[in-house]
Amino acid sequence: MKKIILFCLISLSSNCFSQKVEGTELGIDGFFGASNLGGSFGIGPKFGFRFNENFIVGPSFRFQRSWSNGIGTKFGYNIFGGGLFAHARYKNILFGGVEFEMLKSPISYTSLASQKSWVPTLFICGGFSKEFNESIRLNVGMYYDVVNSENSPFRQAYFLTSKNSAGDVVKYIPLIYRISFFFRLGK
Repeated sequence: MKKIILFCLISLSSNCFSQKVEGTELGIDGFFGASNLGGSFGIGPKFGFRFNENFIVGPSFRFQRSWSNGIGTKFGYNIFGGGLFAHARYKNILFGGVEFEMLKSPISYTSLASQKSWVPTLFICGGFSKEFNESIRLNVGMYYDVVNSENSPFRQAYFLTSKNSAGDVVKYIPLIYRISFFFRLGK
């Protein structure tokens, strides 16, 4: 699996850089949630090379901080990593793309002991895209995690579930939503 992902990333990067870069963009997505028992916040900056008005590729980074103030137990942890993204835009209405990230995460949904392992995520995404004043772009979309690792830090954000006849959740569908802003750098 790692060899296939590495091959795809190398192929993508060699094809992208054979075209002329027309500009750069800085993208950012973030989230925040908290309660009396804990919370989480995160930020995901992206630096994109624009090859024309409709195609952008570049590196991405992610940092997330979570904490818990549970009864008798207080703890916190950080998740961080990076990857690559590619977005195609259609007529200032829609976007589609892929985002790959490797995240270092202490979360373990499969064992009681904390694990510090690298977790891959590969999102196929699509949704609404709108540019304002030729300098700011808003992307609102759905992201499906193809890898769906058992220890993915995004598992808490999966919002679709499959239930059995008793109403118990038997499966989480690896789908999240994300709002991102892109800012053009230079002309």
